[in-house]
Amino acid sequence: MEGAYTVGFLLIPNFPLMPYAAAIEPLRAANLLGGQERYRWLHFSPDGQPVRASNGIAIAPDWPPEAMGEADLLLVCAGTGVEGFDHPPTLARLRDLAWHGTALGAVSGGPYLLARAGVLDGHRFTLHWDHHAAFAESFPELEPSGHLFEIDRGRLTCSGGIAALDLMQALIGQRDGAALAAQVADWFMHTQLRHGDDPQRLDPRRRFGVSHPGLLAALAKMEERIEEPLSRPELAAVAGLSLRQLERLFRARLGRSLAEHYLDLRLRAARRHLRQTTLSVTEVALACGFVSASHFSRSYRTRFGHPPAREREG
Repeated sequence: MEGAYTVGFLLIPNFPLMPYAAAIEPLRAANLLGGQERYRWLHFSPDGQPVRASNGIAIAPDWPPEAMGEADLLLVCAGTGVEGFDHPPTLARLRDLAWHGTALGAVSGGPYLLARAGVLDGHRFTLHWDHHAAFAESFPELEPSGHLFEIDRGRLTCSGGIAALDLMQALIGQRDGAALAAQVADWFMHTQLRHGDDPQRLDPRRRFGVSHPGLLAALAKMEERIEEPLSRPELAAVAGLSLRQLERLFRARLGRSLAEHYLDLRLRAARRHLRQTTLSVTEVALACGFVSASHFSRSYRTRFGHPPAREREG
């Protein structure tokens, strides 16, 4: 495999297909546009068996797990359910690769496995915002950056989605120059090159389609204050408006009241906690600003059609 930079893809069951495709396709394009085989890729799974993506598509590994050392860079692709993945041989291999200087990367929820293997300590890293709640519970000493992607001393991490395309363009740019990276971006009609420290999520202005500065200030503050919600008058003060004015804006621009929007934010945060962490229902209720488990359970059932405990069972 001399002459080509080899990228290994370690696929974890239920991995998301989009970031995997967004990571592997730029390598193919770089070979095509560069006129030679600059990159090769290999597929691995924890047990050497085919792995199904979150949409059901199965991919068979090319090589057994023991051959992961053939890669110059090993990318861990993982998504929903990664919090429950605990396979000691895989974690041992990741530690061994790190010890021998292999570059390690991960997309979406993949950094969770790098953290569990103990190979993220002292490095900048990121992961998908939807995994932050579970990650914080499991690794309170580590803090993801919240950026699109990070490249730091042999660790390449990506938040997921099409941000994997941005990560691979940055890698191609480092190895083969900005011109080839730009050709790859143009090939995929990725006309706005994004930097690693760009935010993962759209700002409230674009996400909610609103432009009123007071309403935007209130929306941003509500997302910050989930565990200790602000009162309606406090949010009006943040917006620099009267409570009546702020309520009118919520109904006119978002189609619901301030309280309804805030409750929905907190309930969706609670659902992420229930799905990704081992916190009890009562602990989740407190973490999302509910004064009692009974109030939380009633609100949760009304919003999602089943009690919180059933979410945990699922």
